Amino acid sequence: MKVKLSNVRLAFPKLFKAESVNGGEPTFSAAFLFAADHSAVKDIKAAIDKVGEAKWGAKWAQIKKGLEAQDKMALHDGDTKADLAGYEGNLFINASNKTRPLIIDRDKTPLDSADGKPYAGCYVNASIELWAQDNSFGKRVNASLRGVQFLKDGDAFAGGGAASDDEFDDLATDDLAEDPAFA
Repeated sequence: MKVKLSNVRLAFPKLFKAESVNGGEPTFSAAFLFAADHSAVKDIKAAIDKVGEAKWGAKWAQIKKGLEAQDKMALHDGDTKADLAGYEGNLFINASNKTRPLIIDRDKTPLDSADGKPYAGCYVNASIELWAQDNSFGKRVNASLRGVQFLKDGDAFAGGGAASDDEFDDLATDDLAEDPAFA
């Protein structure tokens, strides 16, 4: 079931190149952070219930309790990762996909890695799809990453962003030939 996340914080984006985690198959992925009172929480919980009921029927209520106790739901408590910037006091969803997601700017123009956005810490709108898993890897409710739209700048998480030109001196008039370090 598709869910739109509006005005959420982006973390750990792997949007332009699929990457392997712990030796697994390479995927595109991202985490989306938001407050517990965010407007999407109600929609996410309703979607989780719909996919759970569709998959497990009358057994869903009992299976749901077990999945919640084992943290095997798409919606997670950020306090479990309080050591990571932006997680404490928030909820989060990790979403991934083998297929490259749509990545667009505010005006819907396509973005690529050279654009420098979206980046970890910025605010985005995202499209995810929740689905129920029941296979040899176990039962859980997962989120597939469908698309990300850059919304606005935010304080970059770990690693920061690119330097600005005001951090450097204007060297246009310097003559490197006179500098002994370059002789």
